[in-house]
Amino acid sequence: MSPVRCSEHSVRKAKEKKVTFGGIEVAEALHWHGWELGKEFTKHLSLKNIHMKTQKLSYRPPATRFFITVFPQPIVLSPGMSLALPIIFRPLEKKEYKDSICFEKPEGEFSVALRATLPHHELLFPAAIQLPLCAVQDSTEASFPLRNVGDLVTLFNWETPRPFHLMPISGMLEPGSECMVKVSFQPQVALVYDVIATCWFGDHEEQEKTVKLRAIAKYPHLLVNVLGGPCEDVEAGDFRDVLCFGSVAVGTTMERHVEICNPSMVNVPLKVERAKEPLLRDHVFSCDVTQAIVPANGKLLLSVRFSPETVGVQSVDYFTIMPVGNLTQTVLKVTGSCKGPLVSLQQSFVDFGWLSLGECLVQPLEISNVSDVPAYYQFDIDGRESVFSFDRPCGVLSGVATLVLRVTFRPTHPIICYRRVVCLIHHQDPLFLDLFGTCHSDATKPAILQPRHLSWYRTNLARGLTFYPPDILSSMLREGKLQVDESRALMLPPQVRQDKPPGEYPYIDPMTEYFHDGITSDFTVFPPHVSVSIREFDFGCCAQLQVEPLPLCLTNHTKGKITVTWTGSPETPFRVTPETCDIPPLKSTAFRLLFQPSQLNMLYAAELEGFAFYKVLRHYSNIEEDSTMCPSWCLTIRVRGHTFEGDRQHFIPQYVLDFPKAFPAVGPNTNTYCSMLLCNAGTSPITFCMNQDISPSVLVKPHSGFITPGAHQIFLLSTQPMDMGTQQHALSLQLNSCAKYTQEILLQSRGESLLLLLEGDGNLYFKPTCVGTSTTRTYTVKNCTRLPMHFQWKIQQSDSKVLSVKPATGIIQPCEALAQAWTFTPGEATKYLLRSWMSVWRAQGSSTPKSPESTRYALRVIGEGALGTIRAQEEQLDLGNVLVGSQQSCELVLLNDGICSLNFLLHVEQIITGPCDPEEVLSDPLALELERYKGMIPARSKAVIQATVSPARQLHYTWALSYAIAAPKALGPANTLGERQALCCVVATGVYPSLCVTDVRAVGSARGLSKLHLWRLFSLETLNQYLERDPTSAELTYRVPTRHSVSPVPPVHTPVLLDFNFGAAPIEAEPSVVVLMLENNGLLPVEWAFLFPSDQKIDVEHWAESTEFDPSELHQMRVQDNQLFSVSPKSGQLFPGQEQAVQLAHRRDFIGTDRLPVLLKVSHGREILLNFIGVTVERKQRYVHFTSTKHLFTPIAIGSSSPPRQVYELYNGGSMPVTYEIQLDSVMKLQEENFQHPVFVCLNPRGEIFPGTTSHIQWVFSPLEARTYSVDVPIHILEGDSALITFQGIGYDPHVMGETAQFDRLLSPSVTPGSSRLTVPGQTAFLSQHRLCLGNIPVYSKSSRLVFLNNASESEAIIFAWRIGASNAGESLQIVPETGVVQPRASIPCIVTLQASGNACFYNVDLVCEAFMQQVLADYEKELQEWEAEKERQAVEFTITEKDLSAEGHVKAHPRSSSGSSAEGKLTSAHTVSRKYQTLPPIKNLPASNPPVSRCQRRHLMDKGASRLWAKAEPPTSHLLHLAATARSHSMDDFLGNFSSELPRHFLCWDLQERVREGQAADRRQDQGEARTDPVLLALAGSSEQERQVVTDMLMLVIRGLLEDTQFHQAVSSSLAEPMPYFHQFWSEKSAKLQGRTQSPGGSSRASPSLDPCTEDKPEEEREQERKTSQTTSCRSAGEEPQDSLQGVLLQEQLRQEKEAMARRPAFRTLVELVLENTLQNIMVEASRGEVVLTTRPRVIALPPASAQRGIRPGTPSHPASLSHLAAEGKGTEGHPQIVPSA
Repeated sequence: MSPVRCSEHSVRKAKEKKVTFGGIEVAEALHWHGWELGKEFTKHLSLKNIHMKTQKLSYRPPATRFFITVFPQPIVLSPGMSLALPIIFRPLEKKEYKDSICFEKPEGEFSVALRATLPHHELLFPAAIQLPLCAVQDSTEASFPLRNVGDLVTLFNWETPRPFHLMPISGMLEPGSECMVKVSFQPQVALVYDVIATCWFGDHEEQEKTVKLRAIAKYPHLLVNVLGGPCEDVEAGDFRDVLCFGSVAVGTTMERHVEICNPSMVNVPLKVERAKEPLLRDHVFSCDVTQAIVPANGKLLLSVRFSPETVGVQSVDYFTIMPVGNLTQTVLKVTGSCKGPLVSLQQSFVDFGWLSLGECLVQPLEISNVSDVPAYYQFDIDGRESVFSFDRPCGVLSGVATLVLRVTFRPTHPIICYRRVVCLIHHQDPLFLDLFGTCHSDATKPAILQPRHLSWYRTNLARGLTFYPPDILSSMLREGKLQVDESRALMLPPQVRQDKPPGEYPYIDPMTEYFHDGITSDFTVFPPHVSVSIREFDFGCCAQLQVEPLPLCLTNHTKGKITVTWTGSPETPFRVTPETCDIPPLKSTAFRLLFQPSQLNMLYAAELEGFAFYKVLRHYSNIEEDSTMCPSWCLTIRVRGHTFEGDRQHFIPQYVLDFPKAFPAVGPNTNTYCSMLLCNAGTSPITFCMNQDISPSVLVKPHSGFITPGAHQIFLLSTQPMDMGTQQHALSLQLNSCAKYTQEILLQSRGESLLLLLEGDGNLYFKPTCVGTSTTRTYTVKNCTRLPMHFQWKIQQSDSKVLSVKPATGIIQPCEALAQAWTFTPGEATKYLLRSWMSVWRAQGSSTPKSPESTRYALRVIGEGALGTIRAQEEQLDLGNVLVGSQQSCELVLLNDGICSLNFLLHVEQIITGPCDPEEVLSDPLALELERYKGMIPARSKAVIQATVSPARQLHYTWALSYAIAAPKALGPANTLGERQALCCVVATGVYPSLCVTDVRAVGSARGLSKLHLWRLFSLETLNQYLERDPTSAELTYRVPTRHSVSPVPPVHTPVLLDFNFGAAPIEAEPSVVVLMLENNGLLPVEWAFLFPSDQKIDVEHWAESTEFDPSELHQMRVQDNQLFSVSPKSGQLFPGQEQAVQLAHRRDFIGTDRLPVLLKVSHGREILLNFIGVTVERKQRYVHFTSTKHLFTPIAIGSSSPPRQVYELYNGGSMPVTYEIQLDSVMKLQEENFQHPVFVCLNPRGEIFPGTTSHIQWVFSPLEARTYSVDVPIHILEGDSALITFQGIGYDPHVMGETAQFDRLLSPSVTPGSSRLTVPGQTAFLSQHRLCLGNIPVYSKSSRLVFLNNASESEAIIFAWRIGASNAGESLQIVPETGVVQPRASIPCIVTLQASGNACFYNVDLVCEAFMQQVLADYEKELQEWEAEKERQAVEFTITEKDLSAEGHVKAHPRSSSGSSAEGKLTSAHTVSRKYQTLPPIKNLPASNPPVSRCQRRHLMDKGASRLWAKAEPPTSHLLHLAATARSHSMDDFLGNFSSELPRHFLCWDLQERVREGQAADRRQDQGEARTDPVLLALAGSSEQERQVVTDMLMLVIRGLLEDTQFHQAVSSSLAEPMPYFHQFWSEKSAKLQGRTQSPGGSSRASPSLDPCTEDKPEEEREQERKTSQTTSCRSAGEEPQDSLQGVLLQEQLRQEKEAMARRPAFRTLVELVLENTLQNIMVEASRGEVVLTTRPRVIALPPASAQRGIRPGTPSHPASLSHLAAEGKGTEGHPQIVPSA
């Protein structure tokens, strides 16, 4: 085996996995690799005991013959020992082998796999690679190892889907080697990538293996935020892209930072590029970062520097920040301005006055710098050679500083000295200073020069008069050839100047004055008076110290003789000869310039100074007119030279040169200037000479000079670019007169022409705009030059109303892109093509828009005016019900279907309707608040506006929304363009949470109370009325239940107080439980709570509680501590329509009256204080519960003949019967006061009330006048407490009150519930109705109602029994059946009938249905019978106790009533055997004895007594179902007067009235003693009422059937109309009379037509013919027998009268009513059982057409004519289908 294979084998061996089986550590498998045929390969399987005890095991050898081991034998391994078991592999074929060796232990067995594999290819790499997040267009990388774990050299090749790339994509791996594969991911789209890369490997790459590549790509996003304060012209925001440097000092650099924020989750590479412009740019802005990476959720700071070079220039540049891929880009605008020094002199001249020769004078001069930029200044004067000198001729003036200079005047000749010295300032225009003074000697005294002379001189110079000497000017002035102006300056006469205004000295630009001197340039402002031929002289190298003089020529250009005097220092090596010389007018004079150096190897330079003046000025006496005074002219010559020998090196200059790279931008043919600073940093002077021969277009001043050590020289440069091309300028500055010290200065200049770049090639497009509104968009104009430009837009007058731009005029800074706001306001719906022009001109100079230097650019504006409207997606948005005081939001979707954007203003109008005062709600604030009232909707778009509704009242709100189109810039009510148009309306109803009590039921000791009584006890009607009202503001102090009080009695915030009276009950009785059904009758979910005082109290520390309580607080605490009142549940939530039962209970634990204020709190609604009241009395106390001390009768109309009886109820709440007696003394007194009219009458002033029942006391209230009657009536309770009750009644006049008097109307059924919604546990019987309101009925009427008793049980029947409570209608009210059985899941109809009596009264009857379970009742009766039988047996049973009786004597016991419980009793003696059956324990009542002391003894005796006593069976608990029946009967006159339309709905029992009358008459006759002798009457009197009723009903039914039977009538008529029979010949008068007597009432043919079917089936012609024949026959018969016909008519009329009289009889009416009543009852019962469906429509059977009916005779009813007749009848009855019988 090769070393590689060996190493590989060792590696694999080391990596064999170890497992543990029962404390034996062993290899999981043995592998053989690299084996060959014909050889043996041995491996050892190591077994190690890692357990703490000795292990015993055995093994089975491998099953195949290819793996061999030693013979199996037991193996014993001590703890920690190991055993190597050799296993030999002998291959015979070149294939893979698999086997195993199994080891057995007592605990189980395990096996080790044996495998021998062939050499194969196998690569190992991860199954999945997760790459980091990457930005789109960016790339990210990851690496993973690729290892060859096979036995062969393996080739591999990767197939990778884009955007993944793997490197290397292919290669070869030796066994055991590995390489790193790099995965690169470069997405193009933001997606989640999950792809599979396939690796093909093997000899021929036939095998494959995959790796999953996962990566996520996201779009990059960068935000630019400029740090620091915002710019002045840029609006502040979260992120800004304008970087303002402000004003920066020239020559300095400012650095500011820009923050690049990356809110994305990926790293974002970026590039920073400057805007590329082909023009010459002053790159004053710089950014070192060109590429960078912004980390995910990170920031990057970019440094931008600003280095301005030109003072007063506003610089603008743009940097583009582009993320990777250039998907988005942000343009960063950078702006900054350059500020320079601002130096000024305190005065423009220094006047030294006059001095004597040899004297000197020093004057101060202040120079100030008001800028914060330091200023380099230099006075261009050589103080060594000049009569004027400065102590500090050059220096640096710091920012905002003032320097005082000392100027010295030291004259050398008695002359007038005047010199205009220039002050050069770096980066600023030069300043000029006038220095003048006069020197006198003893012999020469020139005129003294004063400041006014300079002013006159400049004016005279402008007028061309200074070329004449003063003497000539004085003579001309005397001669009148000259005049003096107001300022005393000279001027020509008007006739000479041709009435032109005299010239004035103009303002001369400093640069122009400095450069245009006629020497440096060929231009001059004014011609010189004296000129010098050469201004600069260079003597060159003068090493011999002997220098030839140089010629110099001066020319006098004036009309007078001048004198030239050179003022030089005696020590200077330079000198001009002659020193003084006169020059005639217009002549020239030659001078010589001498250079006399004194030292070798030195540099010499100087500026020589001389003064030229009119010779007449040598003495002041020569000046006749002061205004003709003329100053001297200063002449300067710059000279230089050096004495360096040829082999000597010149001084090495040490300097600093500051010069710009380019001239400031100007227009073509315009001068541009810049400054340059040369500082001498060495210790030796520096001479300089500027060579401008290479660039003659550049002017430099000064050309030559010298700089002392530490000083500096300021140069001013000027050039005039000719065209727009960039010009290169090269200047050569030679220092120290040595060619090797030459500094090359390269400058650029460019003439900037007017050049603008208009966006969109000069086209501006507006989107369609609504007529009358405006659309504004920005339009960018870019200045492509380095100069600021003025611009002005010109819009045609006709287009000015349609088009406007802001700003219309202004300045565009260099290289700035200016965004302008254009506004398009169409006036009509059409398309517009408008033109506008933009004029631009230079910001410098005096050019204007109309000057030739301006340029115009045309702009085409294209737009369209359109009309548009706004509509709402929903015309009406109904928010439904909103809780008052809360907020509900909705979205208003506004649609713009037009092609133009619309700016809108919304207006909301509020309309409140409902039960309210209209004027009061007008002042309510708007309850609808919009998110925004104005805005813009783009074309074909929608806008969503959030609307919030907050109603303040429980009323209906309607908000009408309208809109108006408005101008976009000033959205306001004053800027609307049209009338308001309706948009939509929002509807909402403000509601409070609503709660009501729909049902009530009593359980326990109050189960006998009717619902109507409970309804009054708990004031439920008033409670529901209060709950319907709106809550007060005080009630909404706490909108939800909360603990808010520290007092035991919380404060009350509600004005509503109601009593919840639980009635009275004896002590230790069952708790009075009242179950209320609460229903959410509103439209919102409601939360309710019953809050006891403890529920509203804040828990405080014990030390903070008060220890002093008043009696009411103590009473409340006792009630709450003992839980006498309870509510379950105390709180809850109900959704609309949902119901919940609430149980109120009162425990009867203490005698007395218990009171507890309980607050019913409806969240966000009402608060009602409920006063829980319960009375507990002693068991043997007689007690009547009076719920109130006042009772109000129903108002009665005055003048009523029969006022109704009214009821006052008394409830016996105790356990003993109560007898009451009403004392009527006060009632009788009231009767006497009302003229003996009985106002109040009590019909039953004395009576008895049984326990738990209610007694009805009948009263009659009969008012005499329209007022309120009141009487206090004592009600005495025998052996109980009496009460004084105030009875009140109201009498009203119906004629006065009219229809407003509704007191005679019976209360509606909504006062109390009509259907049962409450059940108790175990209740299976239910009534279909729980209240019958019969309404207003007349007296003697009969009213019936049908009530179903339902059994909801599945298996048990119910036995029921009705009982009628004590009332005035107990005898008049009947219910059928009174008792019965209801089978499981069945119902039984119960008919309740009220027979009104003859007296008007109020009926209020409580019918109680007592229901028992049939099986339970049967068990009880069975047990009761057994108990009674046993009681009877024990009553006659006795026991013989004698011991000597015979044992054979037997006494047979009385048999038990029940076979199952019978026993035989046998009497035996004590010696005999015991009886087989023993008797039951005796039934008797044990006297109460003293109870035992301990509870266990008491329980023992009770158990013992129970074993000896047989207790009587307790009756089962029944369920009481209350059915309340209410009605009010009226006298017939009152009923007809008030309810005449309802009379046909009632059945009047006249027989009852007759029976009442007969009864009254019989009573009277009986009182008179009359006896009945008529046998018929005696027989009738002997019969029972039931028998008489049966006979009457039968007869009425028979008679009514005959009268209403039409077939009987037809048969009689047909028999009378028969043709003359054969036996008519036997007619006689007697038989005719008999026939007439026996004819029926309808016997005449004229009275009743024949209904013969054959006759009916005949055609119309035949019937008409028969009718005529019948009439002829009748006439003939009438003529023959007139007497018989008359007798028949009389008989018929008699029968008709009898029939009508019969129909009017009460018996007949009763019969008809009973038949109808029974019919309707049968139908209702069948419908309740499902046999009839009353709501099903009748079935319509259509007849077939006549053609389809074959074989039918024409006379049948199916004839088409009859069908059409039936169809016509059917059409005339719309809504009622006709049932057509089929043939």
